[in-house]
Order: sequence, then C-alpha cells, then structure tokens
Amino acid sequence: MTTKELSRRSAVDVLGAEPDDATLRRFLHGLPGVDATGLEQRAAGLGTRSIKTTSKAWALDKIISLIDLTTLEGSDTPGKVRSLVSKAKTPDAADPSTPLVAAVCVYGDMVGHAVEALGALHGDPDDGKISVAAVATAFPSGRSSLAIKLADTAEAVAAGADEIDMVIDRGAFLSGRYGLVFDQIAAVKEACRREDGTSASLKVILETGELNTYDNIKRASWLGILAGGDFIKTSTGKVQPAATLPTTLLMLETVRDWYRATGEKIGVKPAGGIRTSKDAIKYIVTVAETAGEEWLQPHLFRFGASSLLNDVLLQRQKMTTGHYSGPDYVTID
Repeated sequence: MTTKELSRRSAVDVLGAEPDDATLRRFLHGLPGVDATGLEQRAAGLGTRSIKTTSKAWALDKIISLIDLTTLEGSDTPGKVRSLVSKAKTPDAADPSTPLVAAVCVYGDMVGHAVEALGALHGDPDDGKISVAAVATAFPSGRSSLAIKLADTAEAVAAGADEIDMVIDRGAFLSGRYGLVFDQIAAVKEACRREDGTSASLKVILETGELNTYDNIKRASWLGILAGGDFIKTSTGKVQPAATLPTTLLMLETVRDWYRATGEKIGVKPAGGIRTSKDAIKYIVTVAETAGEEWLQPHLFRFGASSLLNDVLLQRQKMTTGHYSGPDYVTID
C-alpha cells in the first residue's frame, strides 16, 4: 500500500467517509470555533512563566537541540551552506559540551552540499546527528503545478534530504477546495518515499499569516494532519506575521487532540521571527504545558530559525562565566 493510500485510509477512519470536498468541509467546519480572546490570554499567561536558573540551563540546551538552522535566500551559495553546516556541527568552538542543532534547512538544490559538508554527522537528531531539511513545492508561494511540486520534492529526497518542508496551496484552502489541498499533501507525502521503502519526514507549512483567522489555522492544522503530515509548521518566514505564541499554542492543542483521538503523535514547528532565547523559552513552556514534555524532542518539535542560535549561545556563555562575551563571540548570520 502506498503512503498516499495509507493517508487516505487514516483520514477515512477519522472522517467516516472519503476525504472529498464535501466530507472535509463538513468535518473542518464542524470543529469547535476558536475563542480568540481565550487563546491569546492562555498564550500570554504561559509566556509569563518564570523558570529557575538550573531549569534555564536545561532549557537553553534543549532549544539548541530543537533548532532547524536555516538559510533560505535567493543569494545562497554552496559556500554559505557549508558555513551554515560548520556552525551546526560546532555551535560553540569554545565549549565542546554545546549540543548539536537538530537540522540544517536549505533549498532543494543545496541539499547535496549540506549532506557532503555534514559527512559522518549526517543523520537522525534523535541519534545525536544532524538532519538535512529541504523546502519544496515551489516554496514559499506554492504557486506551481502538482507535477512540479512532486518533482521538486523527489529531487530533494534523492539528493539526501531527511525532511521536506512543503507549503500548502493557501489560495485553494481559502476558497474551500479542501479536497485539492488534501490530495496535494498526500501526493507530496508519497513523493517523500525512497527506493528502499523509507520516507523523508514531511512538514506541512500552513503560512498562518495568510490564513486570516484562528478558525482557519485550526482547520488547516487538522487538514495537514489528516493528509499525512508528520509535522505542522506555522510559516515560511517570508510572510508577516510568522510564528506567534497564540498560533503555536493552537497548533499544539490540535496535535494533542489528534493524539488523544488516534494515539499518533504529530510534530509542530514554529518558524520565522523567533530570535531570542527569552522568546524560545516561552515556546518550550507552552509545549510542555499543552502537548506534554514528551513533545520536547527533535521528531516532535522544532524551531525554524537563523539567528536564534546566536542569542542562545550568548545566554549560555553568560550562565557559564557570569558575563557576556563581545560581539565577535558568535558568527554573523
């Protein structure tokens, strides 16, 4: 049975019917509406939680281990990717106890360069190695034919990508063509399969900043999971607002509810705009208090970030030595 067929079977089990437009609309619009004020108040409350010094040291190391260190610019070069990988492999040359990041995230045509630069460290972050994530499906707009999206995905997987970050067709979603969005996600999931039968992990980017309402974000989260996503991800980082604490809280509530209903754990990845350890700790607390501490591992939670690592390293060094280092302590991104 193909991955696409498995996704459809799982969806049918939850929906009670084939995942066509009518069935998906009935299910998604039948979900309880989001209390926006209540959601934002919960997020604000979680964001004010303080943690002890010993817990902060643990939190800083945990944040590093959950980072997808990212470069997604049109000006990216093989040299820039190699530099990014070097930082991923040795986040702090002055402190060999510093954890490795979970992954490096690059455009599909840079995957081979990332894999080569990682060498023996390329692998599963749960095994102490570093994955390669590739954005695909005409990132960030998603405006291309399905054939191109699938070719984009397959090429990245063939080059060695362990994870694919795809974007949904927001135009189709916002116009209510849920069946089309479902079918595209399921097809991309199938394109993540390798010749040996294993699959790259699929992160489904909702681009929450373009979905306009919390209700839409909740529906898109459920749709991404129903169609076979291994992760749901807030943003491309190219649209504002990108990741926010209320949006991430809502997505965490969705994966919690899915787990309670099915026993399957789905990951969440906030991406874009998380730049300081202070902000990242708020997300760590929100994950633990919403989905549970078991979600604080690389195959269930990630930060998509380019500059967050630098601030975490500075804070970590401050806790070790009692003072901040100069501006040259970390590399310039």
